[in-house]
Amino acid sequence: MTITPLCPAPIMQHETVQMAHGAGGRLSQALMQRIFMPHLHNTFLDLLDDQAKLDLPPGRIAFTTDTYVVSPMFFPGGNIGELAINGTVNDLAVGGAKPLYLSAGFVLEEGLPLSELELIVKSMAEAARQAGVMIVTGDTKVVGKGQCDRIFINTSGIGIIREGVNLSCRNLKPGDSIILSGTVGDHGMAIMTSREGLSFQSRITSDCAALNSMIGAILDVAPTSIHAMRDPTRGGVAATLNELASSSSMGIAINEITIPVKPEVRGACELLGIDPLHVANEGKLVVAVAAEEAEKVLRTMHSSEHGRGAVIIGSVVNDHPGMVVMLTAFGSRRIIDLPLGEQLPRIC
Repeated sequence: MTITPLCPAPIMQHETVQMAHGAGGRLSQALMQRIFMPHLHNTFLDLLDDQAKLDLPPGRIAFTTDTYVVSPMFFPGGNIGELAINGTVNDLAVGGAKPLYLSAGFVLEEGLPLSELELIVKSMAEAARQAGVMIVTGDTKVVGKGQCDRIFINTSGIGIIREGVNLSCRNLKPGDSIILSGTVGDHGMAIMTSREGLSFQSRITSDCAALNSMIGAILDVAPTSIHAMRDPTRGGVAATLNELASSSSMGIAINEITIPVKPEVRGACELLGIDPLHVANEGKLVVAVAAEEAEKVLRTMHSSEHGRGAVIIGSVVNDHPGMVVMLTAFGSRRIIDLPLGEQLPRIC
């Protein structure tokens, strides 16, 4: 009797990322159909071409890219996926652009639970929906265990800059008001306390959010009076203000008592010996605006969910060009410099 050997059918159902998920074969297609397409599908992505063919309205194009390696990938107030969407949307919006289209590239570590990957992709889809943008193309690569930390995400974005809007750090003028949209240090301290297992009476939550709606509103009321905008991420508000001062060759004077810091964030910063002004934010905005329009911009920000705590924290001055000087709560003055290094790595 002849015995014909049977070839076992390949296993198609896995609960974790396999190396074969990145090989371009049947498991790659299964990953797309199981995890990505149910949440991210749209008329551009559904074609599954190697590129997205886009119709763009007339105007100057803004283009940005960023890579997200935050640890832990889930943190109070968000996760790496929605951080990637919101961060890229904000980078476009602070340049005066209306964000339209995003790409998403994933580097996945072998063994990553597919349930966690799906949660991240689902949150990206929801963040994109809330921001009014579309993820139109993407890529997935899988690396072996230990070759990355579970998941890294790259996002790039395209937007169209509003006609007549010209935002730049070099546009600052003496007398401009400096507006901060809310409390500082929330994201960085949420990451730090989560990573180190620190607990406080009140939970510290990231401020991760897309700001394009609020930015659009303030550009509606003061399109030519807003001279510059920045989202103070790595290096915090201190780094952002120093960038504004250095690029414009102007001085910036701020008042410590006007800078809002949540008590739990201040407590964590004091415990860790970190200046809240150096701590990253992911849902805050710094605006330099002509003084005569500052109150109008402030009122508009107060009407937004993400600008209710907006305050004027200082002004642009002719003194000490290229430097940021703060009037402290004790009446003395000190220079707010850039941090010497990365106080808190992998916060975005």
